[in-house]
Amino acid sequence: MKKISISLSGHQTSIKLEPEFIDALRTLAHNMGKSVASIINEIDSTRPATRNLSSAVRVWILNQMTIPTSEH
Repeated sequence: MKKISISLSGHQTSIKLEPEFIDALRTLAHNMGKSVASIINEIDSTRPATRNLSSAVRVWILNQMTIPTSEH
């Protein structure tokens, strides 16, 4: 597990993710033209209260990887 430190709503926090998820998050952020912190902030603002942030980030990454980018 690796730790990512970010600022959420003006306070420092960190999440722990497997290196593969961190790599995927960085790749997605780059491809979307966004920072990792901005994506995590978006995920945090829309996640269900019952899901912790690390889990919400993993689910978001999974959803991004499985959603088709164009119609055939």
